[in-house]
Amino acid sequence: MVSSQTYRRIAGLSLAALCVIVLTGALVRLTGSGLGCADWPRCSQDKFVDVSSSHAAIEQINRLFTGVVSAMVIIAVLAARYRRPYRRDLMLWSWSLVVGVLAQVVLGGVVVLTGLNPLANMGHFLLSMVLVTCGFILFRKSGEEEPCALRRTDGIPPVIQRDIRIFGLLATATLIAGTVVTATGPHAGDENAVRFEFDLRSVARVHSAVVILLFVVAAVVLRRIKKSPASSSLNSLDESMRTFVIVGLFQGVIGYAQYFSGVPVFLVSIHIAGVIAYWLTICHILIAPLRKGTHTI
Repeated sequence: MVSSQTYRRIAGLSLAALCVIVLTGALVRLTGSGLGCADWPRCSQDKFVDVSSSHAAIEQINRLFTGVVSAMVIIAVLAARYRRPYRRDLMLWSWSLVVGVLAQVVLGGVVVLTGLNPLANMGHFLLSMVLVTCGFILFRKSGEEEPCALRRTDGIPPVIQRDIRIFGLLATATLIAGTVVTATGPHAGDENAVRFEFDLRSVARVHSAVVILLFVVAAVVLRRIKKSPASSSLNSLDESMRTFVIVGLFQGVIGYAQYFSGVPVFLVSIHIAGVIAYWLTICHILIAPLRKGTHTI
């Protein structure tokens, strides 16, 4: 049997693994190792595992870490089956991780076999963020005494609920716009990889404009919370939104710094790591808060 505390630790490790593989995938792209293994699922026609070059080794590390992620999500499913008390919602969310990882394996093969097609690369990253979201939901729900709705509605005025929905849509748009910038820029995973033929400055400005709109909505929400008669009951949302602002400002500074310094690999890697923290803060805002008496995160 698996206790609720043990299952929460398993869910946390699964979420951590899903975040780490985003970073290893970014390492592949930033080092130009996207075609270090030119075949799939084997590294080459002759070898399943090949570390004969630095590019092949980096790509191989990313592929092998997929095995760690796969093991963690399978453990999450098995642990959900034997968790006591049994929770059907935890079982379903843990299975969503398995389905997502399988989809990533297939999409990863498409990325390689299409020579790092930018649309395939974008899908690969965005699916990773969907998996991080599902991992976050599983982790959050594993701390609840009983199932509750995903949407954050308890005690929140309708006007703020509407603003949060707009916030979520804009946050998603920032991710998509960011992948377009990456697919247009110099770090496509290989020097010969196909890129979008957009003007980099133009797509970067679109991305920046969407981020600014997101901050405007965040400011509106914070102001509404301050003026709300029920502001004391909105402390959790207020703290979550303020955390987002801090992380988002850091991301903005790094984003502008990398743009004006020629998109160096070091700053891009920091920006990608920041994307994970940025998205987790957004998930923290959008997903329903924990009920009183449950674990906190």
